[in-house]
Amino acid sequence: MKDLKDKVIIVTGACGLIGRQIVADLIEREATVVCADIDYTADEASDHRLCIRLDLSDNDSIDNLVNVTIERFGRIDGLINAAYPHTKDWGRHRFENTPFRHWKENVELQLNSVFYLDQQVLKVMKEQGHGSVVNFGSIYGIVGNDFTIYEGFGGSSPAEYCAIKGGIVNFTRYLASYFGKYNVRVNCVCPGGIFDHQCEEFLTAYNHRCPMKRMGNPDDIAPLCLFLVSDGAKYITGQIIAADGGWTAI
Repeated sequence: MKDLKDKVIIVTGACGLIGRQIVADLIEREATVVCADIDYTADEASDHRLCIRLDLSDNDSIDNLVNVTIERFGRIDGLINAAYPHTKDWGRHRFENTPFRHWKENVELQLNSVFYLDQQVLKVMKEQGHGSVVNFGSIYGIVGNDFTIYEGFGGSSPAEYCAIKGGIVNFTRYLASYFGKYNVRVNCVCPGGIFDHQCEEFLTAYNHRCPMKRMGNPDDIAPLCLFLVSDGAKYITGQIIAADGGWTAI
């Protein structure tokens, strides 16, 4: 993807499992990468990389990310929303016992932050007359949950997760419809489960259910994100693309 050279791409969740791979692949292709993550303690800069601390629960922090990027590079060619913020008690509640406070906090962190960040970046892209946004959904933003894969160890999947990811999926379609006439594209990548040393019972059940018989890895997801912010995808917008080993096909 030579057309990524010198493109200015913001990656949120740059320190995360998938975010790290996206950043590495972008740098390899000589893109200029703005790495944004809450784990950064101070801003760091080099010729093709700028690291900025980003707290998605704070609109001022989002504004700072956008403003610093524009001040330093003069434009934003792409935004890849790979961040996955959530509360400390994420995944600990079954639906019947999910505190409403927990639901609201995670909707605020994951869905509302996508709205505000997309809004601020898309204003810039509309003005400059080009740009590409890649939001992150999930297979559980497309299809219902298969709860059988959790039975072997008594686990579950958070109810708020499917609501948030489903919201991001259709919000992406809205944005693509709204901004298409400005030559600005918005697409959504929906990963399947990503291997992160889950328990053996879960891995066995997941792999049995998945047509490709394995969980995904970061290097299964990153190339799709790079393609969508590249000129090779210049006529692709409003698409919800599952990278899931066939999970949503059956």
